[in-house]
Amino acid sequence: MKEKSGAGLSRRQVLLSSAAAFFVTLTGSAGATIISGATPFKPFDYNPPETLGPAGWYFFSPEEGKTVEALVSRIVPADDLSVSGKDAGCATFIDRQLAGSYGTFERLYMKGPFIPGTIEQGDQSELVPRHRYRIGLADLNEHCRTTFGKTFAELTEADQDKTISGIETGDIAFRRIDSKMFFGQLLTNTMEGFFSDPIYGGNRDMVSWKMIGFPGARYDYRDYIERHNEKLDLPPLSIAGRPEWKTKG
Repeated sequence: MKEKSGAGLSRRQVLLSSAAAFFVTLTGSAGATIISGATPFKPFDYNPPETLGPAGWYFFSPEEGKTVEALVSRIVPADDLSVSGKDAGCATFIDRQLAGSYGTFERLYMKGPFIPGTIEQGDQSELVPRHRYRIGLADLNEHCRTTFGKTFAELTEADQDKTISGIETGDIAFRRIDSKMFFGQLLTNTMEGFFSDPIYGGNRDMVSWKMIGFPGARYDYRDYIERHNEKLDLPPLSIAGRPEWKTKG
């Protein structure tokens, strides 16, 4: 049954005609603008990325930094495709993230109660990333000293791999933190560091982007939309530009 409005028009007809009039007015007064040349804004002008200097540790102690470098080098070992996780800057990326707002979960709700949850509920731990690394690295080296008489960074690659496998499965239990949770945190952050924009300290020289053929943080791809089944081989571009641009300036 139709609802009538005014002189016999249905409500549906009134709404459709009103919407049509709105869009006609809108498109008539606001023409689309195609931006060419330099962008009319500065990237991150109001929300700049958290970045720190290229040298030294900002969160890790020297021993912690050495341990993390050894860990990421085994999670991402050097091969014919890329350099190791250490040489790609993964440890530097993790250090810079922990020194910033991510390290304290500043943007997450971190009030109790803290109780074990289901997989679907996600992370329920009261430990923020800074605590997880500080405690986890100490427990890892404590385990290695007890088992091998050495720190993790001093072990052979075979013993390092064996130890990493043990904490991944939980067969190696840490004293103060769940070893599987620590490994999950480390693995996630290592992958983020390997594939992140180099402005954050990882993916040094855009090594992972070159490996997978990712063109990076380009403004747009309108010039390439219609170029189907074509290998473009675009050099990767960071948020901060390409390294060779800085040397030319």
